[in-house]
Amino acid sequence: IEKMVNDAEKYKAEDETQKERISAKNALESYAFNMKSTVEDDKLKDKIPADDMKTIMDKCNEVISWLDANNLAEKDEFDHKRKELEGICNPIVTKLYQQAGGAPGGMPGG
Repeated sequence: IEKMVNDAEKYKAEDETQKERISAKNALESYAFNMKSTVEDDKLKDKIPADDMKTIMDKCNEVISWLDANNLAEKDEFDHKRKELEGICNPIVTKLYQQAGGAPGGMPGG
C-alpha cells in the first residue's frame, strides 16, 4: 500500500506538469486561431492595412505550423511562442480598435 501511495504522489506531479503543458499549448493554439479569425472578419477586413493583415496571418500560420511540428514542446516554449505572437498582434489590433473608436466586447482572446 505504501508503494501505491508513493507512486500516486510521484505520478501526480507528472500529471500536473503535463496538464500545464497541454493548457499552454491550447492557449497558444486558441490565440493564433482567434487572431486569424479576427483579421478575416468581414467587419474588420477592410479596416486593417494589407501589410498588417499579412503580418498577423503570416505569424499565425507560422505558429500553427510550429505547433503541428512541436506537439511535445515544453510549457515554457508554448508560453514563449504565445508572448511572441501577442507582441506582434496586440499593437496592430490595439491600433485598429483605437481607429474604430473601440469595439464592444473588448479584444478577442484577451
